[in-house]
Formats: sequence, C-alpha cells, structure tokens
Amino acid sequence: MSKLVRNAGNGLTRRNLLKGAALGAAALSVPATVRSAFAQGDGTVRVGFIGPRSGPLGIFGEGDSFLVEQVGRHLADGIQSGDRRYGLQLVLGDTQSDPVRAAQVARDMINSENLDLVITSSTPETVNPVADACEAAGMPCLSTTAPWESFYFGRGARPGEPSPFRWTYHFCFGVGNFTRLYADQWSQVETNRRVGILAPNDADGNAIRMMLLPELEAAGFTIIDAGPYENGTTDFTQQINLFRSENCEIFNCFPFPPDFPVFWRQAAQRGYAQQVKVCQMAKAGLFAAELEALGPLGYGLHAGAYWHPLFPFTSSSTGLTCEMLAAAHEGVVGKQWNQQLGANASLLDATVAAIASASDPKDKTAMASALSMLKCDTAVGEIDFTSGPVANCATTGLVGVQWVKAESGPYEFDLNIVSNADHPFVPVTGQMTSYTVQG
Repeated sequence: MSKLVRNAGNGLTRRNLLKGAALGAAALSVPATVRSAFAQGDGTVRVGFIGPRSGPLGIFGEGDSFLVEQVGRHLADGIQSGDRRYGLQLVLGDTQSDPVRAAQVARDMINSENLDLVITSSTPETVNPVADACEAAGMPCLSTTAPWESFYFGRGARPGEPSPFRWTYHFCFGVGNFTRLYADQWSQVETNRRVGILAPNDADGNAIRMMLLPELEAAGFTIIDAGPYENGTTDFTQQINLFRSENCEIFNCFPFPPDFPVFWRQAAQRGYAQQVKVCQMAKAGLFAAELEALGPLGYGLHAGAYWHPLFPFTSSSTGLTCEMLAAAHEGVVGKQWNQQLGANASLLDATVAAIASASDPKDKTAMASALSMLKCDTAVGEIDFTSGPVANCATTGLVGVQWVKAESGPYEFDLNIVSNADHPFVPVTGQMTSYTVQG
C-alpha cells in the first residue's frame, strides 16, 4: 500500500513504488521517510539520514531508497529499547555532492526536524561537514564510508591528544587497512614496486599523504607522488608524463569518481596505461557503472572493497544476508549491486543497535553514550567502538578485488575477490592478474 511520506523541506508527496520479484520488496523512487508501526503510547525515534543522492557522488546513494523500504518492512513493529518499543522514522536529506550544502542540510534538519540522531555516509566531503554541524549543535551523529583518519584528524583532532569530539562517531577502514591490503594484493603480480600516486587536494588526499605513503615506503615500495590536484581537473598530462618517466608499474589513485575515467583515457592515449601492471583505485572504481563507461579499458582494473555480496554477514536492519541484499536490490531496482548498498545497510544496522542499547534513545546524551560503547554485528562485519583505534572511531575491513568481464548474466562486469589479508572471514573467489589494455 502506498503511504504519504515527507521529504525534508519539500512538503508532502506520495511514494511511487517500483515493484519487483526479489523477496517481494519495493523501492522508493523519491525516498523520504520510513514510519514503522508501533503501539500507541510508545515513542518514535527520528533519524536524519544525510548523503549524496545527486551530483558527482550521487552514485553512492543509489541504493538508499531500496534500503529505506527494506528497513521499514523489517522493523514494522518498531525497535525494543529497554522496556519500551520505539518506532523509527528516517528523514532523508540530499547533499547534492556539495560539502557546503551538506553542512547546511544538517543544520536545517537539526533545527527543523526534531531529530534524535543524524547518520551520514559517503566520502569526507559528506561526512565531515555533517559531523561538524552535529558536533556544534550537540546532536549525536554516526557515520561511515570515509577513512577514519580523514574523519578524525581531518576535523582537527591531533595524534596523542584527547578526542575533541563528544557527539560524533564514525566507523570505517583506515590507512592500516590499505597498507595490509596493498602489500598482499600487489605482491600477487610481479612489478618493479614503483608506485605512482594520484591523490587530490582534499581530506582523503591529505590523509593519504600524511599516513599511507610513509607506510607503503616502509613496506618496500618506491612512491612517486604527483602532488595535490583539484577535483574536477580535466588535463592530467603532467601527472601522466611523470608516471611514464618514472616507470611506475603500480598506479594508485584516490580521485572523485568522475575524474578517474578522464585520467585513465588520457593515460591510455599517452601510453602510460600500457606500462601499468596494477591499477589500484580507491574512492573511484567502486561501482560497475563507472567501469561500464570505460568499456574494455575497465577490464582488469584493481580496487579495494569495503562490501561485497559474498561477505558472510547479515544486515540486522533489513533482515537480509549480504547475498540476499544484493539479489533483492538487483531484482527490484534493476541495477547491479554496489559496495555502498552494504555499507549504508551497515550504517542502518548500527543505528538500530544504538537505539536498542541506549538507556533513553530520545535523550541526546544517552544516545551519544550508546554510540561510544556500541559493539554490534553489521553487513560489513563487527564494529566495536570500545577498542579504538582512537576515541569516536571503529574500524572495518577491506578486501582486494579485480573487475573482470562477466562470463554470463545480464551485467558486463564481475568483481572477483583476490585478496582477503585484511578481512580473512571473506572468501577469495579469483586469482589476481596483471592489468592489460584491451580494445
């Protein structure tokens, strides 16, 4: 049955439901809120869910409407917290991939939506401004999908000093995960161990330079850093010439998703892609749609994955295993699964666990305390805020993957898991091979 729902700031609209066969689920065409059924007299926990659902990072939010509907169906009877049962209401906000707008959306929702908690995900350009707005307003906030160092140090925390944050909490992989993953993954292909680094002038790029590059050097790799560049750059001639002249057989990049195809096409035109044996993408190259746009140039590219349908976990907020989650999304939405589907499911899993464990989920201090002690299972595995690596942060694992041409099925690309050194609970599904330009 259709329900009236409300987009933050856009008035009342009626859901358009896209019906699909997979698990009998439905997806929202324009996501807004979820209202779970609950007995009269119980409360409703209102959660602002902020993310990029349009603009250059919009692909990160592609599965959100599907997840919202799944959570609403699975939690129709509410969430038990102590001796009370609470309904859950999600209010969605779109950052349009703009950090300034992300902060403004967070402030507007905090001031007008009577929220008990804010959740957010998908790169530091989203997470950091939303978290900063929440910290300033005394609003509990939980986030994911940005290296924890970008969240923690990128917002002003200093190594060895107490955390300056009281209200904001984050779980994700970090530099240590990249180091373990890359050392194992890159060893599977014979190279000269010379690594060309393409990292932008942003929170991710700064964290990579400060922490990852020294660790890679300590692991025996020679690092050739082309230096900071601005997101949206259209001419990478200077960087490509540097990597060619330095004979960097490993290429590692951290660009905005739209920037990588620009670089890689130019690299192929100028002969650098033909030198590369490992092309390791992060931040870009996470989604099949990006690879499809590259065509044959995408076959054999390497990446890290923070979620995959073969993760042996279950999403408690949707009631689906990882494999079921991917299949249901493909059946309902009609698009190939993507990593952020599982990551945002894990964010909702952790949200439900925090509500259930809070002494009073309608009290902001109690909610922040619940986040600080949260330990729960999610679609990406266990998260544990009681074990660091620093206050306010918990870590999750990565697996090494390689995009390959699909042997069968409706989609052009498959994603093989080729390294599980950083996430040993996840099975390896393929042997990593050297990148070779095709087409």
